[in-house]
Amino acid sequence: MVADSRLAEIFKAVAPHLAERQRRLLYGAHARSQGWGGVSQVAEAAGVSRTTVMKGMEELEHPPQSEQLTRSRRPGGGRKPAQVKDPGLIAALDALVDPDTRGDPESPLRWTCKSTRQLADVLTAQGHPVSHRVVGELLRSSGYSLQGNAKALEGRQHADRDAQFRYLNERVRESLAAGAPVISVDTKKKELVGPFKNAGRQWRRHGEPERVNVHDFMDPGLGKAIPYGVYDLAADSGWVNVGTDHDTGTFAVESIRRWWQQVGQAAYPAAQELQICADGGGSNGYRLRLWKWELAKFARESGLTITVGHFPPGTSKWNKIEHRLFSHISSNWRGQPLVSHEVIVELIGATTTRSGLQVKAALDTGNYPYGVRISDADFAGLPVSPHPFHGEWNYTISPTAQAPP
Repeated sequence: MVADSRLAEIFKAVAPHLAERQRRLLYGAHARSQGWGGVSQVAEAAGVSRTTVMKGMEELEHPPQSEQLTRSRRPGGGRKPAQVKDPGLIAALDALVDPDTRGDPESPLRWTCKSTRQLADVLTAQGHPVSHRVVGELLRSSGYSLQGNAKALEGRQHADRDAQFRYLNERVRESLAAGAPVISVDTKKKELVGPFKNAGRQWRRHGEPERVNVHDFMDPGLGKAIPYGVYDLAADSGWVNVGTDHDTGTFAVESIRRWWQQVGQAAYPAAQELQICADGGGSNGYRLRLWKWELAKFARESGLTITVGHFPPGTSKWNKIEHRLFSHISSNWRGQPLVSHEVIVELIGATTTRSGLQVKAALDTGNYPYGVRISDADFAGLPVSPHPFHGEWNYTISPTAQAPP
């Protein structure tokens, strides 16, 4: 018993440092040195089967060829992969996860979010016993991965979608070539002001995350922020007017007016025309009378001839301001709670890129109420000239001497 105890201690200390074949040789060498009964003695001390010990003794008698020295098992040895033992496993798994089968009434998981554990449970119930770890390995080896949704479908496309893009692009080229200002405008996503969770992460000491509210209920005392952006294509610069009231046509044009008074007029002192690229909806939508009414007032005040080109319906993501300005603002303040309007203005103004983007921002506490209506008679008197091609999307507003009331 003393010898068996000492042998067990030796095996326990040495075996973890050896490969499988090396352990077999160790057990075989000790068993051979013990003589009769050595196989049983070593098997009990090492906690392995007699077959393993005798295999080690056999390997000592028959040294492997040079190409087998690096192998622990003979070719073809070891546990067989799950898909080899169960040839129907891969097909059953594909039937559960293939997007084409999601509406199949025969698919048991067609309307569920399928985790590897759920898939393993269903496969086992179907007669394919498998663990969730093996399911994950099979999915990866079959080319599957966890993926989110990709915004790529624009829905129904207008027949003149591409033609409008070409038309608008040509107008922009002409304006830039003439040295006239060209701006892309839009309203960024409204933001709750206060200690609320903001998507993204920021560098902080380990275990010390920024504490924010559990629920996203608007604070009546702080309200929300409405960033309306103006992006100058030629100068690669942005202006953001951060409103606190409502996103209306009046607010949209006031944001453009402020950009012109504080930035644009100094950058383009000889400008007589202004080209605006805007989405088809929202506070600067082509159907909104208030938008055109306020633009007419701004045209008269500034003396600029304003040409507007709207993107076709459902194509707002192609607006330059989205990926030239707004995306960089979101990246700059990621993970940072927007605790006040002043913080929002400072974070927007601190946005830069390696290509040289410069952004300025200002707080606008003005009132822009909903419900302002323009009558048919007043609207008919506006100096708006629709273009021959889709005049509802493309039009020019002249700086007439008479101001709208």
